[in-house]
Amino acid sequence: MCDLRRPAAGGMMDLAYVCEWEKWSKSTHCPSVPLACAWSCRNLIAFTMDLRSDDQDLTRMIHILDTEHPWDLHSIPSDHREAITCLEWDQSGSRLLSADADGQIKCWSMADHLANSWESSVGSLVEGDPIVALSWLHNGVKLALHVEKSGASSFGEKFSRVKFSPSLTLFGGKPMEGWIAVTVSGLVTVSLLKPSGQVLTSTESLCRLRVVALADIAFTGGGNIVVATADGSSASPVQFYKVCVSVVSEKCRIDTEILPSLFMRCTTDLNRKDKFPAITHLKFLARDMSEQVLLCASSQTSSIVECWSLRKEGLPVNNIFQQISPVVGDKQPTILKWRILSATNDLDRVSAVALPKLPISLTNTDLKVASDTQFYPGLGLALAFHDGSVHIVHRLSLQTMAVFYSSQAPGAQEPANSRPRPAGPAVHFKAMQLSWTSLALVGIDNQGKLSVLRLSPSMGHPLEVGLALRHLLFLLEYCMVTGYDWWDILLHVQPSMVQSLVEKLHEEYTRQTAALQQVRSCSLHRIPMKVLLCSLNGERTTLLFPHAISPPSKSLCPFSLNTPDKSPGDRLTEICAKITDVDIDKVMINLKTEEFVLDMNTLQALQQLLQWVAGFCSHHHSDASFRQGSLLRPGHSFLRDGTSLGMLRELMVVIRIWGLLKPSCLPVYTATSDTQDSMSLLFRLLTKLWICCEAPSSQTRRLVGQCCLLPSQLLIPSLDWLPASDGLVSRLQPKQPLRLQFGRAPTLPPTMAFARAPGQPKIDHLRRLHLGACPTEECKACTRCGCVTMLKSPNRTTAVKQWEQRWIKNCLCGGCWGSPCLCPAGPVAHTPPSRDPRSLDHPHPEDRL
Repeated sequence: MCDLRRPAAGGMMDLAYVCEWEKWSKSTHCPSVPLACAWSCRNLIAFTMDLRSDDQDLTRMIHILDTEHPWDLHSIPSDHREAITCLEWDQSGSRLLSADADGQIKCWSMADHLANSWESSVGSLVEGDPIVALSWLHNGVKLALHVEKSGASSFGEKFSRVKFSPSLTLFGGKPMEGWIAVTVSGLVTVSLLKPSGQVLTSTESLCRLRVVALADIAFTGGGNIVVATADGSSASPVQFYKVCVSVVSEKCRIDTEILPSLFMRCTTDLNRKDKFPAITHLKFLARDMSEQVLLCASSQTSSIVECWSLRKEGLPVNNIFQQISPVVGDKQPTILKWRILSATNDLDRVSAVALPKLPISLTNTDLKVASDTQFYPGLGLALAFHDGSVHIVHRLSLQTMAVFYSSQAPGAQEPANSRPRPAGPAVHFKAMQLSWTSLALVGIDNQGKLSVLRLSPSMGHPLEVGLALRHLLFLLEYCMVTGYDWWDILLHVQPSMVQSLVEKLHEEYTRQTAALQQVRSCSLHRIPMKVLLCSLNGERTTLLFPHAISPPSKSLCPFSLNTPDKSPGDRLTEICAKITDVDIDKVMINLKTEEFVLDMNTLQALQQLLQWVAGFCSHHHSDASFRQGSLLRPGHSFLRDGTSLGMLRELMVVIRIWGLLKPSCLPVYTATSDTQDSMSLLFRLLTKLWICCEAPSSQTRRLVGQCCLLPSQLLIPSLDWLPASDGLVSRLQPKQPLRLQFGRAPTLPPTMAFARAPGQPKIDHLRRLHLGACPTEECKACTRCGCVTMLKSPNRTTAVKQWEQRWIKNCLCGGCWGSPCLCPAGPVAHTPPSRDPRSLDHPHPEDRL
């Protein structure tokens, strides 16, 4: 038995922020019963909350928020007639399923890929039969994390693709999309989304004359589905069923098969047989782990938790039958049996359970190392209790790893068994969800407040700085491979870790193969920029732009038949790295310029992007921060990055070649001399900067002087830095909880040393087009960095459309797009840092808990 009452040493769980509802005069937000919550891989949180009017009418609402801006809530009138019982995100985090107590299921999707614009066009209905379990069909993609190889150099050793079959496939092996649900009457319903948009729905009974109060769904590697059900009584068995889905003659077919069942151990103990009469929670440990299940039985005041595992055991054969037919090798008959792995002592009543989503595969032998000093994220699950506490326990051994006590409870820092029980009902979580890296936890309490907790990567074990960096680095690499958002990882990045983390991440990236480096190049530059510039959010996306535009610019050139092993872009990189001449024409003559020939219309359509590259180059050459070493000026890190400067050299060479084909696509410079070749001048300074970064020399001082003379030779354009971000990552660094309110932005000023310049025109930051002070085109904006772009494309050129399609779902920084109401006022001007006493270094008391 494991005792969860003891508090964990170290207190490795703390509150990040709490968001509550504003009190209205004519309507109030009240927690729905039951309360559902879901956390997507894009760090979007969806939860239910009913809106009650003065005449007691209830509106079933679904609320969606970004964890970086929790006050910017988007509320959806769901049109569900009964209480919403289930919410489920898909693997991409762009679609959401909702189900209610009337059997209605709706599929919500983003309209135009906007995080605050949702629509429901498809769904299914099981009339009058409440839904108790809901899940998307498995797409066959499963990635295994090998935590024991977190120090390996290759991503292939750390993260491997697991052979896993989809629940259903189309012609050619493509997984078919759809969902599966279980109802109270024991029906299983499957809906399939055909490519034409048609929905195929079929319903089948799991068993006859059985009431299902609790259910959960998991998937097997062979493409089957396992459903666990319970009628709510601990005296009844927990039943398991195998469900097979197929399409026969354009109709969905469901086949079910009964699997071995189990009785909870607490019901077989004579001393506690009637102490826990009800099963309150039934969960598989993971969606793709159907052989391990978590059960919780409760009374009015207490609970007990058990973890079970399905094993294949040999079936003993009588000696008489062995003499007739001897058992040879692996031909011994086997049987599947449920065996208990661990159980807890008597606990306070459990109110909610949250399971990890990290795909770390554990076997039963891992119980031996469950109490080891290293505890990786993803090995723990969260239990919330009615006394207001939250426990993180090992998902197999159920040993306590960390404990959080609500500040409302008296004696919150005392052990649970020594604290007096409050007279009234304590504030406790009714629904919880762990983030996709298990470093953050969201909970909705019985008063409707939303709380986000930070979970330490060590989960109760004190870590050295080096080991903590290794944990965070491993999870950042996981986000690079999967494309998941990493906001919850940044919650744990301290200022002292930043430089080491960026260096190690870049070092790991350079160890990968060239093909993998090219695929993950944008993700790599997003992560360190986001970590390094967490206090300069507006600068982040602007510096990402050169890294984003370089690969597609070089890929526009077709392969040559003479050298099919290398593309023109590869040869350009190789030659620019080998030739350090400061003359751009001497570098260009080493290239086969005919390989870079493009259509004239394409070149003209790229002019705005090429103009921005040239302006970016000239602005940074003349930046006074280079000679002063200032860290307050934007772009200071770019001038010290040899890789980024080398990439900029390659772009300048390509632009020079394209200018020979179509001079009108060349950037426009305003020089003080008519005979000056401005592009050659910029390339010369750029090459010298690049050489100094690769091998610093005594010529640096002379180079600084040449950069200082650039404004007298060339008109330097001002860069359109993005508006100041009001996100929470940098504000939460002091580890002091914030109190926020839905619908009202916090009063704390942003940490970035920029301010909006009123009256300036808006700019399309992706297409580099000026939109004017009052643009007529509808725009969208990034919810993280504030990047603005037009919602509809005005271009007809294929190359530019391909560029726009790269950012149709996400911004360059990885953030989601939002509707026009989120668009900032326009470009920003550089201003001195704010000395407001309510800055982040000295927050106002009313903004702290």
